[in-house]
Amino acid sequence: MTVVSQHISSRHHRPIPAEEQKLYDHLLYWIELESPQEMLHRFRALFIDGVGYPDTEIVAALRAVVNSKLATEDFRYVLNRCCHILINRWQSRLPTQAAIPELINLFETPPNTTTVAAMHLPSVRRHHQLIRQFKATEQYHTLHRLAQVLTEAEAANPERPLGTLIRRYPYLYGHCLLSEDSTHEQQCTVRQIQSSMQRQFEIHLAHYVTYQTRCSQVGSTARSAAQTTIRPIRNPTLLDDQELNLALRYYTGKVDGYRTHRDLALNLLNQGGQPQSFAAFKDDLYDYITAAVDPAYGKRKFNQQLHHHLRSTLPENNAQMLNDFLLVRTCNQLLGFLIVDSPQRANHYVFVDLVTNLGAVVTTGLLLKVVLLCRKVIPGLERRLSILFNHYESHQREAVQWLVQSLENTNLALTTNFGAINLTSLPK
Repeated sequence: MTVVSQHISSRHHRPIPAEEQKLYDHLLYWIELESPQEMLHRFRALFIDGVGYPDTEIVAALRAVVNSKLATEDFRYVLNRCCHILINRWQSRLPTQAAIPELINLFETPPNTTTVAAMHLPSVRRHHQLIRQFKATEQYHTLHRLAQVLTEAEAANPERPLGTLIRRYPYLYGHCLLSEDSTHEQQCTVRQIQSSMQRQFEIHLAHYVTYQTRCSQVGSTARSAAQTTIRPIRNPTLLDDQELNLALRYYTGKVDGYRTHRDLALNLLNQGGQPQSFAAFKDDLYDYITAAVDPAYGKRKFNQQLHHHLRSTLPENNAQMLNDFLLVRTCNQLLGFLIVDSPQRANHYVFVDLVTNLGAVVTTGLLLKVVLLCRKVIPGLERRLSILFNHYESHQREAVQWLVQSLENTNLALTTNFGAINLTSLPK
């Protein structure tokens, strides 16, 4: 366990200092009585301005937190929790959800300097310094992403940062909108948002598929007339219509002429109906993955790299029979090989090379093949893609179009294979 994780663990289990609890109780009390705009004014005066707040007892509690020897490390957790007290309450009611981005945007505004004398007090200067430092923390980044999720962004603008697209990818929320100190209530709030946004995407995609099916059922000579009578449904992705239809067929249709990706996964897991050794499974897994890779590309380097990776995966267990533990570990490590190894190194040259040479549809198909073998590693897939999203979130979308294409295709692959709506009735 690292020093950081030890500190986080101790925060979750230690008693909350009285000064912190006063801040939490104060916000919990007033949020029941005041409108979002009144609470935003209150929050700004207390935390952003740091001066002029009328409740002297709460000001003293905040000063104690700010002046603590542990403030450099602890203040971000206190402030994050204060933010989430408001967020958790407002998220539960649709009319108040719009206040959440306003709350987070307060950190982009300079403090009110009307009380000039107070601004020079050491405690106030220290307060403002900690607020500036907060904006460089993972806690603030998760809050900022949450604001993006709850704000309608102009998806067509390629010059906007990649981070403004987070709203489109609910499968990233668990890793992009939560930090290591997130409370149970914060996790529940994110899960609610995730469920709502995923449901919206599934409904929009189902409507689009239905629209495409109806248009395809008319003769080609009557298609133009039919499209004027059938209410058009907007493509819910950032792919064009042809790319979207190709991706949907690839993730739900028969990829080898008579079997779907799901069929192929079940076939590998049930090889001959007999138990197989871990070594034999890895050999079959190699064939299962490379079958979807263009032979010319695979022979250059990828197949050899994959073979070496699988041979190096838990070799001490080769003689054992395949079991759930080995399956989960192998699939999770395979996702690391295909996407990114760790947040610290963020090596993803294999993934970039795959997307560049095979395209986002087929590359995402490789990831789908892995999670269909073991759906327990879906969180691992989401975590690794969130590493790439966080790594590139400040880049312009057009500069990382390969990643946008991959994220869009992953959304489709997961939705069509693990979502709540049947999307298999596609036009031929």
